[in-house]
Amino acid sequence: MTDFIKHTIETAPDLSKPLLETSLKNNGRIPGLHAVMADAPGLLATYNFAHQQFMATSLTDEEKTVVWQTVNVEQDCHYCVPAHTGIAKMMKVDDAITEALRNETPLPTAKLEALRDFTLLVIQNRGFVDEADTQAFLTAGFTRANILEVILGAAQKLMSNYTNHFAQTPVDEVFKKFAWSRAKVAAE
Repeated sequence: MTDFIKHTIETAPDLSKPLLETSLKNNGRIPGLHAVMADAPGLLATYNFAHQQFMATSLTDEEKTVVWQTVNVEQDCHYCVPAHTGIAKMMKVDDAITEALRNETPLPTAKLEALRDFTLLVIQNRGFVDEADTQAFLTAGFTRANILEVILGAAQKLMSNYTNHFAQTPVDEVFKKFAWSRAKVAAE
């Protein structure tokens, strides 16, 4: 297995130093994901920008959580599922939504379920979602702009999930209590 460095501000490449300083200021610590991404300053900068842009979308905090966790769970990210569980709590997202996403069980509303279904179709089909499924998403109360916002959220999570798969980034201490692994589905 390839070892990845978890950078500190002192060990990071020069272009990553200010990014890690911002992470420290914003989080009170340097998240493990940021410490790993710092080896490639462009990745860390792009990830941070994508995060800022996704946070500024028209999606509610609940809907953002659905997009993030749907991608995290589908891509089996050992680091991001616990992290976004903690983030959802900070955003005051109902625990029932978080648990349904983590456990791949039904969400409390049809609209949130439509968002999860659509997000799954986007990532599983690499953006080739048929017209009937797209119309079902729009009929559930979403917009064309929301389609593009789902793509943005999925792109952000692709960067983090894939980084964590390669680096086996340890879950941050603050999120260890939300440790997660995908439930095994019984053979039919």
